[in-house]
Amino acid sequence: MSNRDERPGNLLGAFIREQRQLADLSIRRMAELAEISNPYLSQIERGLHEPSVRVLQSIAKALNVSAETLLEQAGLIDRVVSSDGPRSAGPDGDETTVDTELAIRNDPRLTDPQKLALLSVYRSYVAGNDEATG
Repeated sequence: MSNRDERPGNLLGAFIREQRQLADLSIRRMAELAEISNPYLSQIERGLHEPSVRVLQSIAKALNVSAETLLEQAGLIDRVVSSDGPRSAGPDGDETTVDTELAIRNDPRLTDPQKLALLSVYRSYVAGNDEATG
């Protein structure tokens, strides 16, 4: 990897592109979901622009991950560790959701379609249980 590829923007952009592809989203569809332009998303993915917090939150929402997760996975921030272990909350405020989804996304033994299927099933169970518990 060259020095240029190791810049924080490139790491973040590469992670966003990977997650977009894993979610089987075209750059056009992802830009629509994040409410940003196609060219701007492309520039972010190529590391030419570093998104603002607002844009990062929009991208995270479109990918169904937390903004913190994007930054953690890109190596831009460290996960906060307490005496109880790592702490990070997903969009629903549940730490377990982030940990479980990251484990699925990062498991090299699974294919991308298998990851998507597992994420879909996991999210449907979590949403169903959340509705049942009020």
